[in-house]
Amino acid sequence: MILKTRHALASAALLALTASPVFAQQAPACGGDLGAFLQGVKAEAVAKGVPADVVDRALAGAAINEKVLSRDRAQGVFKQTFTEFSKRTVSKSRLDIGAQKMKEYADVFARAEKEFGVPAPVITAFWAMETDFGAVQGDFNTRDALVTLAHDCRRPEMFRPQLIAAIEMVQHGDLDPATTTGAWAGEIGQVQMLPEDIIAYGVDGDGDGHVNLKKSSPDAILTAAKFIQSLGFKAGQPAIQEVSVPEQLPWEKTGLQPGMKASDWFALGVKPRNGDTSFGNLEASLVLPQGRKGVAFLTYPNFNVYLEWNQSFIYTTSAAYFATRLGGAPTYEGGNPEQGLDDTGMKALQTKLQTLGHDVGKVDGILGSGTRAALQKEQLRLGRPADGWATLELLNSL
Repeated sequence: MILKTRHALASAALLALTASPVFAQQAPACGGDLGAFLQGVKAEAVAKGVPADVVDRALAGAAINEKVLSRDRAQGVFKQTFTEFSKRTVSKSRLDIGAQKMKEYADVFARAEKEFGVPAPVITAFWAMETDFGAVQGDFNTRDALVTLAHDCRRPEMFRPQLIAAIEMVQHGDLDPATTTGAWAGEIGQVQMLPEDIIAYGVDGDGDGHVNLKKSSPDAILTAAKFIQSLGFKAGQPAIQEVSVPEQLPWEKTGLQPGMKASDWFALGVKPRNGDTSFGNLEASLVLPQGRKGVAFLTYPNFNVYLEWNQSFIYTTSAAYFATRLGGAPTYEGGNPEQGLDDTGMKALQTKLQTLGHDVGKVDGILGSGTRAALQKEQLRLGRPADGWATLELLNSL
């Protein structure tokens, strides 16, 4: 699991609280004795209006989970190509189940689109990608996972507010501190959301008076729709559109960068596979996950919602493509991309780019946005098509 980028923002209220000398003396913002830490959490929750007895019940028996820390220290990243990852995740089985779910909950999806402007395929794609429609939700005790990550001093500004929110969920009757389980980072339910977002965007879809994203699919569908709307989703607009590209293009303008409209790309010979050019007035980026000889997509402003949900380019592109398939689009035409670099080669490339003065971020073997941008500059310098795709031949040239 890769954490949603929007959750990495620090809480200003928490920072102000932990900056207080009095607070620092009474209870650590992170680390130290667990009992003292939990007393500080209790004080903060009570200050937010949660009754003391509810906080005591929520934190009773709380413990550090070393497996959570291990997962946090060893977070995996997507080193598969788009073709490899999308073929594995956008499977026939998932497409069939997705179609069944959209039919089974047609009324709920209709409500989601009417109230929040988010169509069924978009929600269903996330539902499938996150938990296989609720089948794999995680088995970590949510309360303990959040206690662990809030107590740990690596990212307390991210997880302490989530722990406080989880305590509020206990107050609402929407989380059982002893039995509620989810992902190692505290995300809960069929669409894997953190407590703060469940409180902010939770919708009681089945009318039982609670928001239960673990067991209630209507709750999960409508809550996901409201959350996606909050990320800026625009009704009636696409997120991604498969296209064919001509032999010659200003390749240096490809990638997730602003400055072009879809009509600009159409004028250069980029052609939507479905023939729909009605979104020409929208800003659009031409993305080439595996270079100019592989699959090509135009991405529109709604694609940013996917990036807000998950920061991995391969994940987000696959999720957006998944939604188009659920909406009736055919399997993409993969083209014939050049062989990419393996992990060792990619790290060697990143190291070389650094020695040439480029900021590629961490040398991690991932062809991320920083590495692609640096690579395009070097491709231009060498007089090659600047499509940002890393090959052994290009590495040798550098």
